Amino acid sequence: MPVRINRLLSAALIGAGLSTAALAATTQSLTWRGDVVTANSVVKGVAKAWQSSGHGSVQIQPFNTASGLDAVAGGSADIAGSARPSSGSGPDSGLSFTPVAWDGLVLVTSPANPVSNITLQQVHDIYFGKITNWKQVGGNDAPIDVFAVASPGDGVEYSLRKLVFGRGSQPVAAPRLYVNTTQLEQSIALDPRGFGVTTLSSVAGNGKIKMLHIDGTAPSAGTVASGTYPLFVPLYLVTNPSSPNASAAKEFVDFALSDKGAATLRSHSLVPYQAGGSLLAMDDSRRSRILAEVGAHASSEPTQIASAPSRVAAAPAIAAARPATPAAPALAKVSGAAVAVTQQSSLKGVRGDAFTQMAAADRGSFAKVTSEAFVSHAKVALAKVSAKAVGKTSGVANKVDGKKKIASVDNQPAQSYRVGAGETLYSIARRHGVDVAQIRSWNHLKDNTVRTGQMLRIESR
Repeated sequence: MPVRINRLLSAALIGAGLSTAALAATTQSLTWRGDVVTANSVVKGVAKAWQSSGHGSVQIQPFNTASGLDAVAGGSADIAGSARPSSGSGPDSGLSFTPVAWDGLVLVTSPANPVSNITLQQVHDIYFGKITNWKQVGGNDAPIDVFAVASPGDGVEYSLRKLVFGRGSQPVAAPRLYVNTTQLEQSIALDPRGFGVTTLSSVAGNGKIKMLHIDGTAPSAGTVASGTYPLFVPLYLVTNPSSPNASAAKEFVDFALSDKGAATLRSHSLVPYQAGGSLLAMDDSRRSRILAEVGAHASSEPTQIASAPSRVAAAPAIAAARPATPAAPALAKVSGAAVAVTQQSSLKGVRGDAFTQMAAADRGSFAKVTSEAFVSHAKVALAKVSAKAVGKTSGVANKVDGKKKIASVDNQPAQSYRVGAGETLYSIARRHGVDVAQIRSWNHLKDNTVRTGQMLRIESR
């Protein structure tokens, strides 16, 4: 009997130890890092439900897709969020991408903008640089201020470009770069000429942002679920099978796919992935239909979409699209740096696939375009496009055809321009087909501020 009691006691102690170990696994703290969209629409709600169900806490570090994938690959985070699938290379290699929800990509502008509907063709042409004025899409006679997130590794930007250009690394005519969609949305809300892409789950119910209809269809959870809204994409949770916390991270992903997780997703205007079987079935035909409609075709991606958080590889060349239209300017070297004053992480040296499209379609190639976006919450952030010095001016004035002309040392004529009401340095640069930094250099301006009635020197290109 004593022997039997000892055996029973030992078994009980072993069982208790196993239970304790299992409990420790389920209450383990996890770290999530990734794009802001997935953080707000998926992770925050699911993490709250996860913790209230007796599991451990989740530390959420929203920033952007590239930083999240790097963190999971490097072991500083357990889970990442992404609005794009794996590229199969770079930091994506070896990571597990699990789709958990369907979201809609939405093109947004300010509620002050009268335009409410655009076509897929117009979306393509705006990003391609063929359409540059709101008047061309039924709006006011004003330049379209195209905003974009600085990295092609950003899931939202990547997914939109994949749909309308055939590859996610496609360069676009967006001189204003931001570190993530939150910064982009804040500037869109303040600029009636602004235009950019974010997700339905990120701006649904936000009265400061107008979501544009696509070919007459409004973005909503219902139109995404039915597939009638064409720009739907999966959102992913990303884990590293080699991570020490891989088991706990997988439990979290499984919880997001459970009934409790699905209820949380629906409350954020998302469609649970399992409920979107019809979307998965129509995905290939939908992509082919969009590309055929805009005159583009799918093409291969670069071998690496993103590297370290401080460096994102740029696409080597512009993809072939709409052969019947004039070719876009050749890009010998394109880079962009984005700095957000409110972010803790450094983005020094971030490279982005964005270029400044000149006013004339046949402007020709330009060797190097660099852009820096500084985010300000006090006013609309303006892109500061840096360029090499264009030569010293002599300051000699002449009269030509009744207009005041200023001769420069390289014999390039220049004219004076009076700033009109409501104009910005950016809109003036777009009007004359020059860079913001060039106007600043010609006029010795310390910043991008101009006032109504101010006279500016504008050189011919």
